[in-house]
Amino acid sequence: MTEYERTRTMPALPELVFDQACDPGRFDAWMPRDLHVRVDDPPAVTVHEDRTGEDERGLLRAQRDQMRMEWGTRDNGRYAGWLQVAGLDTGTSQVTVHLSFFDAKSAPPREEVEQLLEDSLARLEEQVRLRADSSG
Repeated sequence: MTEYERTRTMPALPELVFDQACDPGRFDAWMPRDLHVRVDDPPAVTVHEDRTGEDERGLLRAQRDQMRMEWGTRDNGRYAGWLQVAGLDTGTSQVTVHLSFFDAKSAPPREEVEQLLEDSLARLEEQVRLRADSSG
């Protein structure tokens, strides 16, 4: 098994951050650019990967009471991940994204995954900042 994890502080309350991260209509604004999530019959989703041109059946669950979103592949169990939002005393939030690849052969190169995580969290932070600024 290969695992990756990144954490980033966001300039907003955890509820706003969680709502931004877990809104399927906003996934394309922050997730890796070549992944596109289509919600089917929740919790079922389909993820299209531009690089391979393939669709992967998955599951996606958001638990607002726990400020946690979990996802994974539905048919082959090769991949899973989660996003956790935690409030900080300063009125900011900490977002952690964790990815697990259960088959090391199907895991992308470490450098690629780490860069995708960093870029995605930076885009999420920008989206959160824009939303926080517009809501006052």
